[in-house]
This record gives sequence, structure tokens and C-alpha cells, in this order.
Amino acid sequence: MEQDEHTLVVLGAGVMGVGITTLAVGFGLPVTLIDVDEQILDRARRKIRQELKLATLMGALPENTEPGELRTATSADSGADASAVIEAVTETAEVKAAVLAEISALVKPGTPVVSNTSSIPIDELADAVARPEDFLGTHFMNPPYLIPMVEVIRGRRTGDAAQAALGSVLTALGRRWLVVADHPGFVTSRVLHPMLNDAIRVVREKTAPPETVDALFEGCLGHRTGPLRTADLIGLDNLADSLRVLHARTGDEGCRPDQLLLDKVRAGHLGRKSGRGFYDY
Repeated sequence: MEQDEHTLVVLGAGVMGVGITTLAVGFGLPVTLIDVDEQILDRARRKIRQELKLATLMGALPENTEPGELRTATSADSGADASAVIEAVTETAEVKAAVLAEISALVKPGTPVVSNTSSIPIDELADAVARPEDFLGTHFMNPPYLIPMVEVIRGRRTGDAAQAALGSVLTALGRRWLVVADHPGFVTSRVLHPMLNDAIRVVREKTAPPETVDALFEGCLGHRTGPLRTADLIGLDNLADSLRVLHARTGDEGCRPDQLLLDKVRAGHLGRKSGRGFYDY
């Protein structure tokens, strides 16, 4: 499909919903962004305008492409005519399942319904959707318009047509993708998030402050950003939620959220999005 043949619906106007919407609008796709809270949608519209300007300045969007139309709505009914749906609500299985059940019952058969998740198994969520063969997962990284690769998760019941349709959408968004099997955390989160948890533990144990930990990862290991800056970018609340999912589904004690992480979340220090995490922004 070409860009003008895609009509994208994004569910959830948080950090990832805004980021995916920014990417899609910047590549000329019409998007309906749905959230239950009109005030959140108002903030999202302002944030998307800012992000589009930043992405353009950074050369992350195609030149000479008219931005796609952005609509917002508070009802899932507004997404019934979508050619593809991406759910990007909070990283909680129960919340995702409820949202996916509602939207999957509204869209036409054959419409790919996608959960953007960093850790929750797709087969687990597939029990909630109307047609599991149309359901699969993505893991967009933050910010989506700067990260060219997307992790695609194929569930046990995902059909070839749904995977091909999602691939068409990702191509229209200028993304590359790789398909992985469906296990908790998939590839990136299963490897990365326990490592971030370990880095937080190192800070709590006063082995080194965040600046030193990050500088060592950048200077010795070639990381573009260190683990604490990465955690702040992900969102410390999102990281804690993902670690809980991994711990509950794998039994890996390395995935039990460190107490310092939980303390920061409890204090509202969530990283870049709140202005303070392991660093001040």
C-alpha cells in the first residue's frame, strides 16, 4: 500500500502513542489518536506539533511530504474504519486486553490489530481479541521517528496476512523490522531491561553515580547512551512495569524491580517525561 491507502488508528496518547503518531503524521499518513481523556489529547496535540518540528530539524522525516491529517477522539468507535490499529496504552496486561477487545470487535476482519508492548506476550493478549489471526505485536523504541528498526512479534495464532499488512504499514513509515518469536520481553527487553535494573542496583549500592556508570558504558562498551539515561528515556514507570511482567512470567530474580527504581517511581521522578529521573531535564 502507498501512504494514502493507510488510515492509522493509535490507541493511547501517552509517550509511545504520541511518538508513533508523530512518526506516522510526519510520513504523510492520516492518524486518529484515541484516548479516554480530552485533556490528555489536548496535551498530545501540542506535543505532536513540537515533536514534528524537532523531527524535521533533525532530518528524521521525508522532505517534500505533506503531514498527514491528525484527528483525535475519545471513543473507540472512531477507529472502526482503520486500515491498521496500533494500541499503545499502559504496559499492563489487563488494560491492554480491555482496549484490544473493544477495538478488535469494531474494525473490519482482516484489519491488523497491533499491540505495542515491550514485554507482554502476544498470545496472552490474543485471548482478548475478536480475531487472533489479525493480531500481532510491535516494539517501537522511543522516540519512534529516530529509531529506524522495529521489533515485530508474531504470536502463535498470527496469520500471514496480518504480518504482511503490518509490514506494509512499517514500510510506509520508513521503518525496517525484524520478526521474533513470542516470549516474555521478546529480544530487546528480555536482554536490556534486566541490564538496566542491574545498573540501577549498582547506583543504589553506591558503587558509582549515574554519570560514571553511563560514561563507562559509553567509553568502554561503545553504547550511544548509558543505561541510566536509557532508563530515563524509556520512563522509569514503564521500566518498572516491564520488569514486573518479566519477573512474573519468567521467575528471573534479576527482573525484580530494584528498590531505587520503585522509590523514584513512587516519588514521581519518571525520567525525561516528568523532568527528573536519574538526571534532571
